[in-house]
Amino acid sequence: MSSKFIDFVKVGSKIVCVGRNYATHAKELGNALPTAPILFTKPTTCYVNDGGIIRYPSISSDLHYEVELGVIIGEKASQVSEDKIMNHVAGYTIAVDVTCRDIQEQCKKERIPWTMAKCLDTFCPVGNFVSSSEIDPFNTELVLKLNNELKQHGNTKDMIFSVPSLLEYINRHITLLPGDVILTGTPEGVGPLSRGDEIHVAIPNVTEATFHVE
Repeated sequence: MSSKFIDFVKVGSKIVCVGRNYATHAKELGNALPTAPILFTKPTTCYVNDGGIIRYPSISSDLHYEVELGVIIGEKASQVSEDKIMNHVAGYTIAVDVTCRDIQEQCKKERIPWTMAKCLDTFCPVGNFVSSSEIDPFNTELVLKLNNELKQHGNTKDMIFSVPSLLEYINRHITLLPGDVILTGTPEGVGPLSRGDEIHVAIPNVTEATFHVE
């Protein structure tokens, strides 16, 4: 059974995000496929719980949604091998990586960090906590509807780097702590948000969440 995400995570210490982990998403943005996971982070002040508000920032005119599977760490992991790393997973959540696409593209051109594109308050809406027994990380559907219109429908089987390989790569370089969340990348279909929009995300038959943009 799912439960309130924040009740389990209790804010945690960090959110580690993975970019370009679906070939179709990389293609739709005109990006080359990675040869190793592309990582960036978000602060925990990005969290918004189910039913919460995503704030449209004044610095952007092209805010985008990206539905993702979130992996929740249950035990400290550092230098843990791929064949053992899943023992450190407590559960999962459905999440949205909110992105100022215009700012991100400008950052890329200027070769500077994506901080202002990815790390603003409310930029990581999350659903409820789902125990690891309820999810097959190798075959999980991810769905996003915008104003009740289907926009993203992907499956983790299409990831370039699987959940275990991602976690092994990350914990080889960055210690993972209980309550940390890994966002594992988004499938194709990302697109713009407007004030007044409603986002509904789901892992079908497992968990779902709704957010509003203001």
